[in-house]
Amino acid sequence: MSMLKELVKNRNLYTMAIPGVVFLIVFSYIPLAGHLLAFKEFQISKGIWGSDWVGLDNFRFFFSNRDWIQVTVNTLYLNALFIICELVFALLIALFLNEIRLRWFKRTIQSVVFLPYFISWVVVGYMTFILFNNTDGLFNRMLSASGLQAVDWYQTPWVWPMILIFTRIWKSAGYYSIILIAAITGFSADYYESARLDGATRMQQMRYITLPLLKPQIIILVLLGVGRIFYGDFGMIYGIIGDNGILFPTTDVIDTYSYRALRQLGNFSMSSAVVFYQSVMGLIAVVSFNALIRKIDKDSRLF
Repeated sequence: MSMLKELVKNRNLYTMAIPGVVFLIVFSYIPLAGHLLAFKEFQISKGIWGSDWVGLDNFRFFFSNRDWIQVTVNTLYLNALFIICELVFALLIALFLNEIRLRWFKRTIQSVVFLPYFISWVVVGYMTFILFNNTDGLFNRMLSASGLQAVDWYQTPWVWPMILIFTRIWKSAGYYSIILIAAITGFSADYYESARLDGATRMQQMRYITLPLLKPQIIILVLLGVGRIFYGDFGMIYGIIGDNGILFPTTDVIDTYSYRALRQLGNFSMSSAVVFYQSVMGLIAVVSFNALIRKIDKDSRLF
């Protein structure tokens, strides 16, 4: 009865939530049935339910190849760097913008740092190729003009994690900075007024007021990032790296690995096994990190 009263009382809010709930069900929960393929030898002619059940054979095949270690390490390593670097630069941008007093200049800078978020990874991939291609790339032209030897970037795997990190920061840090700025604007001005009366400098206000108050938002962003730490950014990696096998040792992630298994081998079951492994590990990661946060600060936990 209390549930019915709640629905009636807040019917407008629940009505607004219906499109989001439907989207979540259609695109997040119904596709979970596809994980069944991981335990079958899928054949299109037989369909999902008619294909033969093979149990854990697909997982044995995946784990028998040492590639699973490489793609897992690459996924964790790159995503950990993305989370740390994005938040650090987003925080710096937010603090910088918060100190700007000229509104037109502040809005201009916000638009400039936010704009790259709307650029497709395909376009970013072409931009990266223009900068780093071996024949007439901008960086090789600069090296040649300086009397230095040109670098064969697309044959040098170890430099690409750094290139991907800078690309990710350029594209996404502005987006996260907007989230942090929105939180900062909600802080009471009384804190800063009292600090100024006590003689606190701008840097001291940022260090002892703004940063501590941003702690819950930062923890939530880290939690959301950790929740997807086993999910490599497929659009980014494939849009920039493509099928360049020379760069796989440092850039190949679980998503691109499963995509190649599906596209090149046509093995739906193996791809599903890889994705199932990815989902389980992602769940373990977010639950474990949330439990850690709960012990440190209960009010900052996600659930």
